[in-house]
Amino acid sequence: MTIDLHQGDCVQLQSSEDLFQVIGVDDEHKKCWVRRWPLLPNGSPVFEISTQQVSLRT
Repeated sequence: MTIDLHQGDCVQLQSSEDLFQVIGVDDEHKKCWVRRWPLLPNGSPVFEISTQQVSLRT
């Protein structure tokens, strides 16, 4: 199943129950960049993950 991700979406990762914010999406390579949400006091690091490992927040 493919989901339609957009910058700013809040998602969950298959490996975590925490909430993450989508920073960017590369549909061609099926990957996106996310950071933990809400932001940590000193900021939240951005990391790349496969779009197949995320689901929209329900």
